[in-house]
Amino acid sequence: MPRDDRSPKPDAPVYEGAERLQKVLAAAGVGSRRACEDLIFRRRVTVNGRVAQLGDKVDPATAVIHVDGERLVADVRLVYLALNKPRGVVSTMADEKGRTALADFIGNRVEQRVYHVGRLDADSEGLLLLTNDGTLAHKMMHPSYGLTKTYLCEVAGPIPRNLGKRLMTGVELEDGPAKVDSFRVVDTLGRTAQVELSLHEGRKHIVRRLLDEVGHPVSRLVRTSIGPIRLGDLRPGRTRRLTNAEVAALFHAVGD
Repeated sequence: MPRDDRSPKPDAPVYEGAERLQKVLAAAGVGSRRACEDLIFRRRVTVNGRVAQLGDKVDPATAVIHVDGERLVADVRLVYLALNKPRGVVSTMADEKGRTALADFIGNRVEQRVYHVGRLDADSEGLLLLTNDGTLAHKMMHPSYGLTKTYLCEVAGPIPRNLGKRLMTGVELEDGPAKVDSFRVVDTLGRTAQVELSLHEGRKHIVRRLLDEVGHPVSRLVRTSIGPIRLGDLRPGRTRRLTNAEVAALFHAVGD
């Protein structure tokens, strides 16, 4: 009788506290168990750098799983959230002075304890990411990974034609030079203008200091994206869970 190529291979690795790979994939939202078995059979899944086989068992808390080359977080205890931080809210999970803080927007909707990745000053608004994945959070905040952040700013106008070139060339600040990766004028209205800029460094108040230094102080600042994650139409004070594709894109952005 010919051997069924879908049968488990005898050398499938087994890990302590492991579960069948197709069950782990299905629990992570990849698809039904049957669909996940098909992905494994078609060699579209790797575990710890090795092409997976039917019959493999993995520990979802430790296994590094990729599906079609994209990282999949199989540990269902890990949480990844996007928050649209309103103006006037401090970037701490709790505030000793009793001010509105980030945890006030999460409440009991998430069982796990999460932490914010990076900061926005109290007068700024927009996208913050929260997670309990310490490894990913560390990489996202580390300057060597150069995760780009985009901001929409309302500034004093009018905007000279050479402002973008000046900002992209570099501006000397009191703690050293700084520059943006991109700049464009979105809209102008009388003596104010809306500009969008992106940069990959995270010095304190860097956007406000840059624009103030070139003579266009910021009256409103909204962060609209962090790496591949966009604020979109998320309303102020609301949170949402990142999709599997967004989490995979974050891992890709930090080279994981």
